[in-house]
Amino acid sequence: MTRRAHIAMVGVPAVSHTLPSLEIIRELVDRGHRVTYANDPVLADLVTGTGAELVPYTTTLPTGDEEWPDDPVEGMDVFLDEAITQLPVLRAAYGDDRPDLFLYDIGAYEARILAIDWGVPSVQLSPTYVAWSDYDDTILEELRALPGAKEHYAKFDAWLAENGVTDLDHVSFVARPERSLAMIPREMQPFADTVADTVTFVGPCLGDRADQGEWTRPADAEKVLLVSLGSAYTNRPEFYRACLEAFGDLPGWHVVLQVGKYVDPAELGEVPDNVETHAWVPQLAVLRQADAFVTHAGMGGCSEGLYTGVPMIAVPQAVDQFGNADHLVGAGVARRIDTAEASPERLRSALLELTSDPEVARRLADVSARLQASGTSYAADLIEAELPAR
Repeated sequence: MTRRAHIAMVGVPAVSHTLPSLEIIRELVDRGHRVTYANDPVLADLVTGTGAELVPYTTTLPTGDEEWPDDPVEGMDVFLDEAITQLPVLRAAYGDDRPDLFLYDIGAYEARILAIDWGVPSVQLSPTYVAWSDYDDTILEELRALPGAKEHYAKFDAWLAENGVTDLDHVSFVARPERSLAMIPREMQPFADTVADTVTFVGPCLGDRADQGEWTRPADAEKVLLVSLGSAYTNRPEFYRACLEAFGDLPGWHVVLQVGKYVDPAELGEVPDNVETHAWVPQLAVLRQADAFVTHAGMGGCSEGLYTGVPMIAVPQAVDQFGNADHLVGAGVARRIDTAEASPERLRSALLELTSDPEVARRLADVSARLQASGTSYAADLIEAELPAR
């Protein structure tokens, strides 16, 4: 039997980074471990709801839906500055309460600094894809060519050296963790066959999410379609109107349209009787009863769609969503339609084609069965295996 240990999770106050690992934290607590969780109190309810103890810090990161920088280098700077700010805070918080093992989000660089300094094992929990064999020569080379990148990487290397990390540069430190659990389907990972064996794809760790509420499928709904662009790219009234024209009054279909908090329902015009609109919905609860999903192709949405075996129309909005959409298409379970091309006719045609294709259904059934057989318990087993012997 695994001994009771102090496991410290260091996160970042972004919901998309926090939700994917919450069930792992809950499972570790249920197994009798003491789990502390460093994060900003803005996410205190999510953290403490797992049974973990909040170790509070005051974030420097944006916490609004639309505040993250679009420029990649600015985005990297935001995370680096956060780590530089939080390192002394966490060093003080954990100095007299050192954990047996650190878990950390991909953006929580300060956790790996402490783990190296204190000789504590660490496991990265990645809510998105991880580095592959020639990642340095492809993605990183593109980033290095961007304005401000040289200064960013010099600042990163200087910070590492100041904290005694002299045998790793910024590339190895960020992209090559000692141990990593990728909480995504393997289908969403670029060049998955070349990923290091220190990474394990545990898949989505979802739980029942009963705390987010329930959704009841109408008794007369032959088929259900969910339309959601997530939480950060929701101010798209023109797109929603195209969806209403495409799917409104479509025979046999009931539509759940999530429009976010920025869109005034009056901007949508007349809403057909087969469409229900919401600022927010319990997405997983809907997907478990859905027959199709129009998504922005964020990693969380893609993972949930694959986990529940729902065919997807991917309408990517930003950052990694374009690549995610292509991975779904490559897996044979989705169609990609870019926003500028998302006419009612194309949206309707894609829906009818996807949901009538038996090969799409077969592929989704295979992926869903594999993902549901993995997940939370498997991830917790792997974490416990990294605990040092007493």
